[in-house]
Amino acid sequence: MNCLVLSSTIFEIKPFIEYCRNSNKLDHLDLQLEFVIGGVGQVNTTYALMKYLQMKRPDVVVMAGIAGSFTSKLQLGDVVVVKDEVMADLGVQEKDGYKDVFDLNLIASNQSPFSKKKLVNPSSEYLKRTKLKKVSGVTVNQVTSSKKTAELYQLKYKAAIESMEGAALHFVCIKENIPFLQIRSISNYVGERNKKKWKVKEAVEQLNIELTRFVESL
Repeated sequence: MNCLVLSSTIFEIKPFIEYCRNSNKLDHLDLQLEFVIGGVGQVNTTYALMKYLQMKRPDVVVMAGIAGSFTSKLQLGDVVVVKDEVMADLGVQEKDGYKDVFDLNLIASNQSPFSKKKLVNPSSEYLKRTKLKKVSGVTVNQVTSSKKTAELYQLKYKAAIESMEGAALHFVCIKENIPFLQIRSISNYVGERNKKKWKVKEAVEQLNIELTRFVESL
């Protein structure tokens, strides 16, 4: 099996890379691991992933990274798996409120790769294998700092977490018919800009524990 591990920064998966270099626990598996550090944001992620796919076709793509949470039901350091994604800020702000590309009839709500406006991960076997809480995510180009915007994403998209890359992974892999998984660890609450209250180190530690456990299950 060929598994591509994708992250926006090396910092987020460095413990797992070091584990792979120093441990022989994965040697017994028929598994080839490769890594791509795609960069921050949807454009960087799409470019990096498509460039890789021009050369190889993995059996599964695993994106691992930290994220912000909209809800206190998720504690800092909790690790989740994303079942569906939305490109949340792709639209227009009008006098009567925000309208996305589906509201504007620019894209049909069930036009491939979308299903009811969402980019739904069809890889149910891998989702179950993680044994993690399944959540809905939104992907944005600008990190949300407005309480009003955060409430919009929660109400409109039932979102639990926010990242800057997730939808790119879902979009590309659904279109290319490649199984995939997005694992995220909660480092902060959306809107909280005081980084002294963030738990980035703890989130990365827990993320890599779950990433290791999943890869060992392949």
